[in-house]
Amino acid sequence: MELFSLKGKKAALLGGGGILGATMAIGLAQAGADVAVCDLMPDKAQAVVDSIMEATNGGVKSKAYKLNAMDKEEIKSVAEAMYKDLGDIDILVNAVGGNMKAATTSDEVSFFDLPSDAIEKVLNLNLMGGAILPSQVFGKKMVESGKGGVIVNISSMNAFRPLTLIPGYSAAKAAVSNFTQWLSTDLCKKYGDKIRVNAIAPGFFLTDQNRFLLTKPETGEFTKRGQTIIDHTPMGKLGQPEDLVGTLIWLCSDASKFVTGIVVPVDGGFSAFSGV
Repeated sequence: MELFSLKGKKAALLGGGGILGATMAIGLAQAGADVAVCDLMPDKAQAVVDSIMEATNGGVKSKAYKLNAMDKEEIKSVAEAMYKDLGDIDILVNAVGGNMKAATTSDEVSFFDLPSDAIEKVLNLNLMGGAILPSQVFGKKMVESGKGGVIVNISSMNAFRPLTLIPGYSAAKAAVSNFTQWLSTDLCKKYGDKIRVNAIAPGFFLTDQNRFLLTKPETGEFTKRGQTIIDHTPMGKLGQPEDLVGTLIWLCSDASKFVTGIVVPVDGGFSAFSGV
Protein backbone atom coordinates (compact mmCIF):
# COMPACT_ATOMS: atom_id res chain seq x y z
CA MET A 1 0.00 0.00 0.00
CA GLU A 2 3.05 2.32 0.02
CA LEU A 3 2.19 2.90 -3.63
CA PHE A 4 -0.80 4.96 -2.49
CA SER A 5 0.97 6.78 0.35
CA LEU A 6 1.23 10.57 0.25
CA LYS A 7 3.59 10.71 3.22
CA GLY A 8 6.01 13.58 2.87
CA LYS A 9 3.95 15.24 0.13
CA LYS A 10 2.66 18.81 0.36
CA ALA A 11 -0.81 19.50 -1.04
CA ALA A 12 -2.68 22.73 -1.74
CA LEU A 13 -6.44 22.36 -1.93
CA LEU A 14 -8.31 25.37 -3.27
CA GLY A 15 -11.99 25.61 -2.44
CA GLY A 16 -11.39 23.58 0.68
CA GLY A 17 -14.24 25.11 2.66
CA GLY A 18 -16.98 23.41 0.64
CA ILE A 19 -18.51 20.03 1.45
CA LEU A 20 -16.57 18.11 -1.19
CA GLY A 21 -13.38 20.15 -0.84
CA ALA A 22 -13.24 19.68 2.92
CA THR A 23 -13.64 15.91 2.63
CA MET A 24 -10.92 15.71 0.01
CA ALA A 25 -8.57 17.80 2.15
CA ILE A 26 -9.07 15.48 5.12
CA GLY A 27 -8.57 12.45 2.85
CA LEU A 28 -5.24 13.79 1.57
CA ALA A 29 -4.09 14.36 5.14
CA GLN A 30 -5.12 10.86 6.21
CA ALA A 31 -3.01 9.52 3.34
CA GLY A 32 -0.03 11.33 4.85
CA ALA A 33 0.14 14.70 3.07
CA ASP A 34 0.61 18.09 4.70
CA VAL A 35 -2.32 20.16 3.47
CA ALA A 36 -2.78 23.87 2.80
CA VAL A 37 -6.53 24.54 2.87
CA CYS A 38 -7.64 27.59 0.89
CA ASP A 39 -11.02 29.23 0.75
CA LEU A 40 -12.54 32.65 0.16
CA MET A 41 -13.98 32.32 3.68
CA PRO A 42 -11.02 31.91 6.08
CA ASP A 43 -13.22 30.64 8.93
CA LYS A 44 -14.35 27.73 6.76
CA ALA A 45 -10.75 26.92 5.83
CA GLN A 46 -9.71 26.97 9.48
CA ALA A 47 -12.57 24.65 10.43
CA VAL A 48 -11.26 22.12 7.89
CA VAL A 49 -7.73 22.46 9.30
CA ASP A 50 -9.13 21.74 12.77
CA SER A 51 -10.86 18.63 11.38
CA ILE A 52 -7.60 17.51 9.77
CA MET A 53 -5.74 17.84 13.05
CA GLU A 54 -8.43 15.82 14.80
CA ALA A 55 -8.59 13.15 12.10
CA THR A 56 -4.81 12.65 12.02
CA ASN A 57 -4.10 13.25 15.72
CA GLY A 58 -1.79 16.05 14.66
CA GLY A 59 0.26 13.69 12.51
CA VAL A 60 0.53 16.12 9.59
CA LYS A 61 0.94 19.84 9.11
CA SER A 62 -2.03 21.86 7.92
CA LYS A 63 -2.70 25.56 7.62
CA ALA A 64 -5.63 27.69 6.46
CA TYR A 65 -5.30 30.45 3.88
CA LYS A 66 -7.77 33.05 2.65
CA LEU A 67 -7.73 32.94 -1.13
CA ASN A 68 -9.72 34.47 -3.95
CA ALA A 69 -8.99 32.08 -6.81
CA MET A 70 -10.24 34.67 -9.31
CA ASP A 71 -7.29 36.96 -8.50
CA LYS A 72 -4.02 35.71 -10.01
CA GLU A 73 -1.87 38.10 -8.00
CA GLU A 74 -3.50 36.92 -4.79
CA ILE A 75 -2.88 33.30 -5.80
CA LYS A 76 0.80 34.15 -6.30
CA SER A 77 0.99 35.83 -2.89
CA VAL A 78 -0.72 32.95 -1.08
CA ALA A 79 1.43 30.40 -2.91
CA GLU A 80 4.58 32.17 -1.66
CA ALA A 81 3.24 31.97 1.89
CA MET A 82 2.48 28.25 1.48
CA TYR A 83 5.97 27.49 0.22
CA LYS A 84 7.47 29.26 3.23
CA ASP A 85 5.14 27.51 5.68
CA LEU A 86 5.07 23.98 4.24
CA GLY A 87 7.77 23.69 1.58
CA ASP A 88 7.42 22.89 -2.12
CA ILE A 89 3.86 22.02 -3.12
CA ASP A 90 3.66 18.59 -4.79
CA ILE A 91 -0.11 18.40 -5.27
CA LEU A 92 -2.63 21.01 -6.42
CA VAL A 93 -6.32 20.19 -6.17
CA ASN A 94 -8.57 22.76 -7.83
CA ALA A 95 -11.91 22.37 -6.06
CA VAL A 96 -13.17 25.93 -6.59
CA GLY A 97 -16.45 26.01 -8.51
CA GLY A 98 -20.21 25.88 -8.39
CA ASN A 99 -23.38 27.16 -9.97
CA MET A 100 -25.59 30.08 -8.96
CA LYS A 101 -29.36 30.46 -9.02
CA ALA A 102 -29.22 33.57 -11.20
CA ALA A 103 -27.59 31.51 -13.99
CA THR A 104 -30.20 28.74 -13.79
CA THR A 105 -33.25 28.47 -16.00
CA SER A 106 -36.69 27.60 -14.60
CA ASP A 107 -40.37 27.59 -15.52
CA GLU A 108 -40.35 31.32 -14.89
CA VAL A 109 -36.95 32.22 -16.41
CA SER A 110 -35.97 31.00 -19.87
CA PHE A 111 -32.44 30.78 -21.27
CA PHE A 112 -33.13 33.97 -23.25
CA ASP A 113 -33.74 35.89 -20.03
CA LEU A 114 -30.68 34.75 -18.06
CA PRO A 115 -28.49 37.73 -17.09
CA SER A 116 -25.26 37.64 -19.05
CA ASP A 117 -23.24 38.70 -16.01
CA ALA A 118 -24.54 35.70 -14.03
CA ILE A 119 -23.53 33.27 -16.78
CA GLU A 120 -20.13 34.97 -17.05
CA LYS A 121 -19.56 34.65 -13.30
CA VAL A 122 -20.27 30.90 -13.43
CA LEU A 123 -17.98 30.44 -16.44
CA ASN A 124 -15.15 32.37 -14.81
CA LEU A 125 -15.56 30.76 -11.41
CA ASN A 126 -15.35 27.21 -12.72
CA LEU A 127 -12.87 27.60 -15.58
CA MET A 128 -10.60 30.49 -14.61
CA GLY A 129 -10.73 30.30 -10.82
CA GLY A 130 -11.37 26.57 -10.76
CA ALA A 131 -8.61 25.49 -13.13
CA ILE A 132 -6.63 27.90 -15.30
CA LEU A 133 -5.33 30.58 -12.90
CA PRO A 134 -4.20 28.27 -10.07
CA SER A 135 -2.61 25.89 -12.60
CA GLN A 136 -0.62 28.77 -14.06
CA VAL A 137 0.75 29.81 -10.68
CA PHE A 138 1.38 26.44 -9.04
CA GLY A 139 2.31 24.70 -12.30
CA LYS A 140 5.08 27.23 -12.89
CA LYS A 141 6.40 26.66 -9.37
CA MET A 142 6.34 22.88 -9.90
CA VAL A 143 8.45 23.36 -13.02
CA GLU A 144 10.87 25.73 -11.30
CA SER A 145 11.38 23.41 -8.33
CA GLY A 146 12.55 20.62 -10.62
CA LYS A 147 10.49 18.13 -8.62
CA GLY A 148 7.33 18.42 -10.69
CA GLY A 149 3.98 17.57 -9.18
CA VAL A 150 0.38 16.61 -9.72
CA ILE A 151 -2.60 18.80 -10.65
CA VAL A 152 -6.15 17.51 -10.16
CA ASN A 153 -9.10 19.50 -11.49
CA ILE A 154 -12.74 18.91 -10.64
CA SER A 155 -14.96 18.43 -13.68
CA SER A 156 -18.58 17.22 -13.64
CA MET A 157 -21.18 14.97 -15.24
CA ASN A 158 -22.07 18.07 -17.27
CA ALA A 159 -18.87 17.61 -19.21
CA PHE A 160 -20.06 14.21 -20.48
CA ARG A 161 -23.67 15.14 -21.09
CA PRO A 162 -25.06 18.68 -20.59
CA LEU A 163 -27.82 18.84 -18.02
CA THR A 164 -30.96 20.94 -18.35
CA LEU A 165 -31.35 24.26 -16.50
CA ILE A 166 -27.63 25.07 -16.00
CA PRO A 167 -26.10 26.19 -19.31
CA GLY A 168 -23.20 28.20 -17.87
CA TYR A 169 -22.12 25.48 -15.45
CA SER A 170 -22.38 22.80 -18.15
CA ALA A 171 -20.26 24.81 -20.59
CA ALA A 172 -17.67 25.65 -17.93
CA LYS A 173 -17.19 22.08 -16.76
CA ALA A 174 -16.89 20.82 -20.34
CA ALA A 175 -14.14 23.41 -20.72
CA VAL A 176 -12.44 22.19 -17.52
CA SER A 177 -12.26 18.65 -18.95
CA ASN A 178 -10.87 19.92 -22.23
CA PHE A 179 -8.36 22.16 -20.44
CA THR A 180 -7.24 19.21 -18.30
CA GLN A 181 -6.39 17.24 -21.44
CA TRP A 182 -4.74 20.24 -23.07
CA LEU A 183 -2.57 21.12 -20.07
CA SER A 184 -1.51 17.51 -19.47
CA THR A 185 -0.27 17.29 -23.06
CA ASP A 186 1.42 20.70 -23.05
CA LEU A 187 3.34 20.02 -19.84
CA CYS A 188 4.37 16.51 -20.86
CA LYS A 189 5.67 17.73 -24.21
CA LYS A 190 7.75 20.41 -22.48
CA TYR A 191 8.77 18.74 -19.20
CA GLY A 192 8.39 15.00 -19.71
CA ASP A 193 6.73 13.08 -16.89
CA LYS A 194 7.47 15.72 -14.25
CA ILE A 195 3.91 17.09 -14.01
CA ARG A 196 0.72 15.08 -14.41
CA VAL A 197 -2.71 16.67 -14.87
CA ASN A 198 -5.98 14.78 -14.44
CA ALA A 199 -9.55 15.49 -13.35
CA ILE A 200 -12.32 13.89 -11.34
CA ALA A 201 -15.90 14.18 -12.60
CA PRO A 202 -18.20 13.72 -9.60
CA GLY A 203 -21.68 12.41 -10.23
CA PHE A 204 -24.46 13.77 -8.05
CA PHE A 205 -23.62 14.80 -4.51
CA LEU A 206 -25.77 17.02 -2.32
CA THR A 207 -23.94 20.34 -1.83
CA ASP A 208 -24.84 23.89 -0.88
CA GLN A 209 -24.81 24.83 -4.58
CA ASN A 210 -27.29 22.23 -5.84
CA ARG A 211 -29.46 21.60 -2.79
CA PHE A 212 -32.20 23.93 -4.07
CA LEU A 213 -32.39 21.94 -7.31
CA LEU A 214 -32.38 18.44 -5.86
CA THR A 215 -34.39 18.64 -2.64
CA LYS A 216 -37.48 20.42 -1.33
CA PRO A 217 -36.54 22.82 1.47
CA GLU A 218 -39.75 22.15 3.40
CA THR A 219 -39.40 18.35 3.58
CA GLY A 220 -35.95 17.41 2.31
CA GLU A 221 -37.59 15.05 -0.17
CA PHE A 222 -36.26 14.84 -3.71
CA THR A 223 -37.57 17.29 -6.27
CA LYS A 224 -38.65 15.91 -9.64
CA ARG A 225 -35.14 16.66 -10.89
CA GLY A 226 -33.56 14.91 -7.90
CA GLN A 227 -35.69 11.82 -8.40
CA THR A 228 -34.86 11.74 -12.11
CA ILE A 229 -31.16 11.71 -11.21
CA ILE A 230 -31.68 8.80 -8.83
CA ASP A 231 -33.65 6.93 -11.50
CA HIS A 232 -30.77 7.39 -13.96
CA THR A 233 -28.03 6.38 -11.52
CA PRO A 234 -27.68 2.58 -11.60
CA MET A 235 -26.55 2.50 -7.96
CA GLY A 236 -29.82 4.27 -7.07
CA LYS A 237 -28.41 6.87 -4.70
CA LEU A 238 -26.51 10.13 -4.43
CA GLY A 239 -22.79 10.01 -3.79
CA GLN A 240 -21.22 10.65 -0.40
CA PRO A 241 -18.27 13.09 -0.25
CA GLU A 242 -16.02 10.27 1.00
CA ASP A 243 -16.61 8.46 -2.31
CA LEU A 244 -14.22 10.89 -4.01
CA VAL A 245 -11.26 10.30 -1.71
CA GLY A 246 -9.99 6.98 -3.07
CA THR A 247 -9.87 8.27 -6.65
CA LEU A 248 -8.18 11.47 -5.52
CA ILE A 249 -5.48 9.63 -3.59
CA TRP A 250 -4.87 7.33 -6.56
CA LEU A 251 -4.43 10.30 -8.91
CA CYS A 252 -2.11 12.11 -6.47
CA SER A 253 0.07 9.11 -5.65
CA ASP A 254 2.69 7.05 -7.47
CA ALA A 255 -0.02 4.46 -8.06
CA SER A 256 -1.01 6.53 -11.11
CA LYS A 257 2.44 7.70 -12.20
CA PHE A 258 1.76 6.73 -15.87
CA VAL A 259 -1.67 8.39 -15.88
CA THR A 260 -2.20 11.88 -17.25
CA GLY A 261 -4.88 13.69 -19.25
CA ILE A 262 -7.87 11.67 -18.06
CA VAL A 263 -11.22 12.59 -16.50
CA VAL A 264 -12.42 9.95 -14.05
CA PRO A 265 -16.19 9.67 -13.43
CA VAL A 266 -17.15 8.95 -9.82
CA ASP A 267 -20.86 8.76 -10.44
CA GLY A 268 -22.53 5.50 -9.43
CA GLY A 269 -22.78 4.54 -13.10
CA PHE A 270 -24.69 7.64 -14.28
CA SER A 271 -22.42 8.30 -17.27
CA ALA A 272 -22.63 4.66 -18.41
CA PHE A 273 -26.43 4.37 -18.32
CA SER A 274 -28.38 5.08 -21.51
CA GLY A 275 -31.70 5.28 -19.68
CA VAL A 276 -32.88 2.00 -21.17
